[in-house]
Amino acid sequence: MQVPMYELSVPMLINMLENLSKILNKAQRFADKRKIDSTVYVNSRLIADMYPLSRQIQIGTDMVRKGIGRLAEKNAPSYADNEKTIKQLQSRITKTINFLKKIKPAHMAGSENKYIEFFIRDKKFTFKNGEDYLKRWIIPHFFFHMTTTYNILRMNGVNLGKWDFTGKF
Repeated sequence: MQVPMYELSVPMLINMLENLSKILNKAQRFADKRKIDSTVYVNSRLIADMYPLSRQIQIGTDMVRKGIGRLAEKNAPSYADNEKTIKQLQSRITKTINFLKKIKPAHMAGSENKYIEFFIRDKKFTFKNGEDYLKRWIIPHFFFHMTTTYNILRMNGVNLGKWDFTGKF
């Protein structure tokens, strides 16, 4: 059975990245209203051994961009991982959304059966097929980093709720 890989991923990921952008907008407004330097949020972590918010967004957008790029056989642009402000993180999210909008269903047709292999540093990762890669790597990793971003902002007092994360229906 053919799995609708594009339909299961790209529109949902665009929507969630748009929600992430709205969450960051809300964080910036919260900081401005309280006269807080918003880089406090960008550098915040849930606990000392976790990455800060900036890195959570960098990794989350990398997962989406590189992962969908692999499935669609499109070269994903590289970003420098040097964002230090909410505005810069917003730009990264926008660039990721723009990349995803260039992906068409035909680009991902048949990718559910594609063998996936890649390296992160010296560690090799393999997936028997694209469906497994999408369901067990791209989507869960993206949601982990988005959820962690949300939690860092909540920990810092930003007034966010479930609908900010999921979007309203």
